[in-house]
Amino acid sequence: MTTPAIETAAARVCEATMAMSVTWFDLAGFLGVLLIVVAYLLLQLDKLPSSAPSYSLLNAAGALLIIASLLFKFNFSAFLIEVFWFLISLLGLSKWLISRKRLRIKEKTIRESNTLSEQQ
Repeated sequence: MTTPAIETAAARVCEATMAMSVTWFDLAGFLGVLLIVVAYLLLQLDKLPSSAPSYSLLNAAGALLIIASLLFKFNFSAFLIEVFWFLISLLGLSKWLISRKRLRIKEKTIRESNTLSEQQ
């Protein structure tokens, strides 16, 4: 024999358990948040410079995972910030690629200059 209070409490536990079922897109969102938080933590601990490609990659991957989760449980403002987060991360990656290309060109020019100097 159960009392109405116990039945109500049991119903609340059942509702909470059902509400906490985690889907794959929830996990994707959690992983995305984790990647972004880890990137920011490493930045603040001076373990990862903001100019490093891994910093931008962590942020871009995190934003994409959060966007994927938002496609199933849409929230426009969260979606918008993640789109900007992803685009800004791509900007950081492109800056790194451009600086890397410039460095290679500069190194090639120096090598060619040294080769010409040695031949004279």
